[in-house]
Amino acid sequence: MSLTIKNNHKPLNHQPELCRVKRRDGSYQPIEKLRGFINYQRNKEPYRDASKRVLDWEELNPVEGRDDEKHTSIERKVQAARCMDCGTPFCQTHTGCPVNNLIPEWNNLVYNGQWSDAIERLHKTNNFPEFTGRVCPAPCEGACVAGLVDQPITIKDIEYSIVDNAWKEGLITPRIPKERTGMTVAVVGSGPAGLAAADQLNQMGHKVTVFERADRIGGLLMYGIPNMKLEKDTVDRRVNLLREEGIEFVTNANIGQNVDVNELRANFDALTLTLGSTKPRDLPVPGRDLKGVHFAMVSRKICVCFRSSMLSIQNLN
Repeated sequence: MSLTIKNNHKPLNHQPELCRVKRRDGSYQPIEKLRGFINYQRNKEPYRDASKRVLDWEELNPVEGRDDEKHTSIERKVQAARCMDCGTPFCQTHTGCPVNNLIPEWNNLVYNGQWSDAIERLHKTNNFPEFTGRVCPAPCEGACVAGLVDQPITIKDIEYSIVDNAWKEGLITPRIPKERTGMTVAVVGSGPAGLAAADQLNQMGHKVTVFERADRIGGLLMYGIPNMKLEKDTVDRRVNLLREEGIEFVTNANIGQNVDVNELRANFDALTLTLGSTKPRDLPVPGRDLKGVHFAMVSRKICVCFRSSMLSIQNLN
């Protein structure tokens, strides 16, 4: 741990700008960024203890104020200090981040304690950092220049710490467009692509309606990603924000089945298709016909519905 001092595992001062932390050479010095990638080791935030995780449905990621595994503000500053302000940041190019997040910029803002500016910079390229910060496989870290000679920056940890802090501090609020264009757009599909398209179109001033054939909004986020990676409350929180911003959501709307596509064309100025594939790809392998072998998406939908039912029962009790 970068913060350990002698044997008591406590920093000299709990204020990041004043504390002294352990460097690779064993000395204890104030946190600095100029040679951060040389002075400090990578320290990825660990998952919650497995013995606790098996007792609940909650995420792998530790919660601040509850789990000891959660990094302190000092450790986050130390990890952000490792970002080396390289001349060509491959982390944010096509070889790293698919959405071209401005990673070195918000790493530096976290180092300087400018959390409000950090979430603003993160939102410039990423509509839903609380989703990507949890489920993205982090190709940015694989492309990190520091990783060529050492270990990469903990980019993924820093990303979701920025957005989690923003939600906690009330920095994420509804952005209601000041003017409307009078144009209407129908978005078919409420997965990450559909929600992102709806968000962008709504901020341009168009009136957006999202149609989803399932009974809950979120698509893959809701029915494809397990709760231990992405809590459904996290998805609902963002959807509720989009609703407050003026986006309308229609569930149980199966286009071509109980909703006529010609009606959409007639009632909206534009139609955006952001569809996911729900047709599974079977595998012709030995044992495929054994009992208990199911397609993942079907199993996930059953699990989500089962958990929702269990929570409803608990609330009634």
